[in-house]
Amino acid sequence: MISIKLVAIDIDGTLVNSQKELTKKVKETIIQAKERNIKVVICTGRPISGVKELLKELELDNQDGQYVVCFGGAVVQTTAGKIISSQPITYQNYLDLEKLARKLNLHFHAISEDRIYTANKDIGYYTVYESNLVSLGISYRAPDEMSHISLIKAMFIDDQAILDKAISNWEPFSKMENDLVFTKSAPFYLEANAKGVNKGNALSKLGTVLGITPDEIMAIGDEQNDLSMIEFAGLGVAMKNAIPQVKEAASVITDDNNHDGVAKAIQKYVL
Repeated sequence: MISIKLVAIDIDGTLVNSQKELTKKVKETIIQAKERNIKVVICTGRPISGVKELLKELELDNQDGQYVVCFGGAVVQTTAGKIISSQPITYQNYLDLEKLARKLNLHFHAISEDRIYTANKDIGYYTVYESNLVSLGISYRAPDEMSHISLIKAMFIDDQAILDKAISNWEPFSKMENDLVFTKSAPFYLEANAKGVNKGNALSKLGTVLGITPDEIMAIGDEQNDLSMIEFAGLGVAMKNAIPQVKEAASVITDDNNHDGVAKAIQKYVL
């Protein structure tokens, strides 16, 4: 059996429980894996600002030899801040997405490395939610004021019923798929990244840098945006609370995020 050298872990619905907290068992198990020279890589749709406190709790922060995947795979960097790869969206991408959001009457925002931008005068509930979750401020900007801002990704954000109804007709989104990739990272989030951006491709790039093969990687997740890394890794692990597509793609299923599923998977297959 090939030994696991890198464990990639999603955050929401996976690493943290329903209260967005690390349990004692998960924290202790990850620190134990690190002490055995296993690379533990947080792979998230969040920007780095939304990961820093978790990295600190896990004793992975501010280190040249530890890594994090942010923005759904658009940015791979060391936890000390050195960028390994970055794939932002273009200004034209942003304009096309913002126009579609207005046409569909969906709340929408775009995110740079250090701020959330919205053209919604009535700022959406989930924009405020995201701001609090990832510790980024919000700025209102009209689309024509955004040309000089480097944007990593954009998000359609609305109540699940509203969002699902809007995307049930995929045709307007499909017209943009030559340049963009869309992923559902939560019931109320549809994220847009540059084409080719996903967690699996980000892990492939990091594995090349570290000399670690897919067979030596375990990936743990629960949502659609985790599917690529579940399929890429030699050992894909779905949380018990994962969506059906992730469970079907995974090699194994662990316990849910409220019952130390991440810790149990690491203890069984890595330590």
